[in-house]
Amino acid sequence: MGIFSRFTDIVNSNISSLLDKAEDPEKMIRLIIQEMEDTLVEVRTHSAKALADDKELTRRIQFVEEQVEEWKSKAALAIQKEREDLARAALIEKQKMEDNLKDLRNEKTLLTESVEKLAGEIGKLEIKIIETRAKQKSIVMRKQAAGHRRDIKKQLHTGKTEEALSKFEQYERKIDELEAEADSYDLGAKGKDLNQEFADLQADDEIEKELEKLKKSLQDK
Repeated sequence: MGIFSRFTDIVNSNISSLLDKAEDPEKMIRLIIQEMEDTLVEVRTHSAKALADDKELTRRIQFVEEQVEEWKSKAALAIQKEREDLARAALIEKQKMEDNLKDLRNEKTLLTESVEKLAGEIGKLEIKIIETRAKQKSIVMRKQAAGHRRDIKKQLHTGKTEEALSKFEQYERKIDELEAEADSYDLGAKGKDLNQEFADLQADDEIEKELEKLKKSLQDK
């Protein structure tokens, strides 16, 4: 397959469709990017050669143009010297140079078009590579996210979560028991205070009785 047909296939390819059909999209996109980069190197090599050919062709055109003017001058000189035979020969050489010049200019036109086409293809391929690398990054991120989700779900299905919840419930139960024990001490303390209050009332009543007795005995005296 030639470079231009391969380039066209790459640029026009539907990367998403290729990845959807691939068993290993991550591997497939690496291969696609490698193919693109190899093609880009090849296109740039052709472009560099075309530019070098264009410079060489420009020099050749300039040389032939100078030859045309030189034979034209020689023909004029021959006419001045009344050497029509030399003038005719000079004009024949001039005509040959002009035919050669025409071919060189046509060749340069085609070469210039080729250089411009290569430049455009390089730009298209660079854009395609950027887009494909973005897809590659997206695939890697999706794969990592899927892996994280798989690991989380795997952990949830191992029973460790239920075990952790069971331990937490046991811990809560122990806390409830400690709180209940503390509350029981408070209840006992409140009951003791109530009995003490009644005892105090009874003691006060006895004291009042003794006080009345003492007052009465003093009055009798």
